[in-house]
Amino acid sequence: MPGLTIGDPLPNLEVETTHGKIKLHDYVGDSYCILFSHPGDFTPVCTTELGAMAAYAEKFRERGTKLLGLSCDDVHSHNEWIKDIEAYNNGHKVNYPIAADPTRKIIKELNMVDPDEKDPSGNNVPSRALHIIGPNKTIKLSFLYPASTGRNMDEVLRALDSLQKAAKHKVATPANWKPGEAAVIAPSIATEEAKQMFPQGFKTADLPSKKDYLRFVNV
Repeated sequence: MPGLTIGDPLPNLEVETTHGKIKLHDYVGDSYCILFSHPGDFTPVCTTELGAMAAYAEKFRERGTKLLGLSCDDVHSHNEWIKDIEAYNNGHKVNYPIAADPTRKIIKELNMVDPDEKDPSGNNVPSRALHIIGPNKTIKLSFLYPASTGRNMDEVLRALDSLQKAAKHKVATPANWKPGEAAVIAPSIATEEAKQMFPQGFKTADLPSKKDYLRFVNV
C-alpha cells in the first residue's frame, strides 16, 4: 500500500480539525507529535482510545509531544462525539485536535487505510494507525492495527520514551525495556568510544561468541 513508513517525511497537508484548519508541519513545530487514526466516530473501541489519549495527554505533554487524532467523519460529528468520549472517560477533556477526512484523501496519503473494514456506504475506513513524528517532520515509529484491536497507550508512551532516549544518548532499548532500566549501547559505537561517551561505565554481557556487542548502560 502506498503511504508513510519509518523514515519518510510527513506530508505538509492542510487539514480541517476540531481546532480549525492546521498545516501539519506548523502543528508539529519543534515537538514530537503522535498522529493516530480511527475507523469512525461513535464507535466503541475508538471512543475508549480517544478517551485514553485524553487521560494520557499530560504525560505526552511532559515529553514535549503533541497529539493529533483523525477520523473520516466531519468536524461537526467530531465535536458531538467528543461529548461522549469525555463522559465515558470520567471527564478527561479532549484538548487535542481531531482532524476530519470525509473524502478519505488524508488516510490514503498517510498509509492509514484498513483494507478489510468498510463503512455503511462501502467506503474504506481508517485503520488504527499511529505515527510518532519527530521534530524533523519524519516518521520515527509506526503502529498499524486492524479496526478490531484497540491500542495500548502504555506501549505508545514506552515507545516514545525509547525513541527520545535513543536520540539523546546513542543507545537502543532491549526487549521489554521500561524507563529507568538499562539501555544498550548502539553497535556502531566502538568500545573505546563507548568508554569516553559513558564515563559512568557499562556492563558487557559474557556470551559464548565472546563478542562484546551486548553492552548495558544506565543513562
